[in-house]
Amino acid sequence: MADAIFVTLQVILALIAVYQFGFSLFGLRKKKKKELFPPEKSFAVLVAAHNEEQVVGALMENLKQLNYPKELYDVFVICDNCTDGTARIVREHGMTACVRTNNNLRGKGYAIEWMLGKLWEMPRQYDAVVMFDADNLAHTDFLMEMNNDLCSGAKVIQGYIDTKNPEDSWITAAYGISYWYINRLWQLSRHNLGMANFLGGTGMCFETNLLKEMGWGATSLVEDLEFTMRSASKGVYPEFNYDAKVFDEKPLTFKASSRQRLRWMQGHFTVARRYFFPLLWQSIKERSLTKFDLALYGVNVYIVLLTFLMTAVMWIDNSLLGGPHIANLYGHLPLWLSYVAVAANVFTFFISMILEKVKFKKVYAYMLLFPIYLISWYPITFYAFFTQNNKQWSHTEHTRVVRLEEVQSKQG
Repeated sequence: MADAIFVTLQVILALIAVYQFGFSLFGLRKKKKKELFPPEKSFAVLVAAHNEEQVVGALMENLKQLNYPKELYDVFVICDNCTDGTARIVREHGMTACVRTNNNLRGKGYAIEWMLGKLWEMPRQYDAVVMFDADNLAHTDFLMEMNNDLCSGAKVIQGYIDTKNPEDSWITAAYGISYWYINRLWQLSRHNLGMANFLGGTGMCFETNLLKEMGWGATSLVEDLEFTMRSASKGVYPEFNYDAKVFDEKPLTFKASSRQRLRWMQGHFTVARRYFFPLLWQSIKERSLTKFDLALYGVNVYIVLLTFLMTAVMWIDNSLLGGPHIANLYGHLPLWLSYVAVAANVFTFFISMILEKVKFKKVYAYMLLFPIYLISWYPITFYAFFTQNNKQWSHTEHTRVVRLEEVQSKQG
């Protein structure tokens, strides 16, 4: 019985890996034709900030320089439980600082929900809401790209999340490699197939009428994934805009990265429990590959956990108990096939960097340490499973002040 369960799980995991690899192939090509519209949509640009006085000024300067009519967008910075000069700096730049103090409901999701309530009460109403983090920098054409998609009928849009500081350390380089892969071989592939994309926490755009109808309601540790699942369950699928780039600051150290990723995985477990089976059932009932794909993405945290546990069991069985005593499907396959599978996995990350024309030389050198970053997801996910009921928001400190011109010049 145990052997049958173990082999069945191995087959399922192998099929999922083949499924994901197959989808990534559709991201190799980028469609060039897209419909362009004159600027007509108005935007409320929301910036979530908690003690961000070191970086928020650079974003304020950046948002003043967007290639979009100034009368069609306003910037609102949510100064959430700030104890520093974030609000003062925002006001010095002529932007609106909205101060929120609530020690019980802490975190970005609650801050956004509070701000949207304030926004709906304002005399001026906007066609759409765009969300950034305080450490971000936006491409000057970001709002123009959102305008194009909204005029084409999109209701929820995710921009291209790039890395502001990929050469700062091997950890920031690992984030950069991961995001280049995600944007090109995950997000773009699904966009090319007309399927749903997932939200990434920043660089997001929402049609106002949709937000008013649905409400925000995403207050978990991963509000982006939660809203993705909520909107998909209602038949509204997020779209991806490859050309709308936002540059995000990544943690400099492994410790800070681990803390951030632990929070992500804790939140992912919560969302997976809440939405996987309902969305899976909808996909079966409606024969919807799109909903099935999103359900699979939502439950990915359990897939990572299961892979880690099965690998640990096999290692203990073989190395400590003189095994094998447990059926191992992979043990019957030729050894060269295992090397091919591992090489193909690493190669996809390298290919994504080539396709994205990454010119950061240090990042290619840091690829030698990239496997450590990938492997570290397993113990982080394992620990997150046992601490998933921890709802405490952990703030990632941002200190890297970079201007958009500097980022673009390094990219060539």
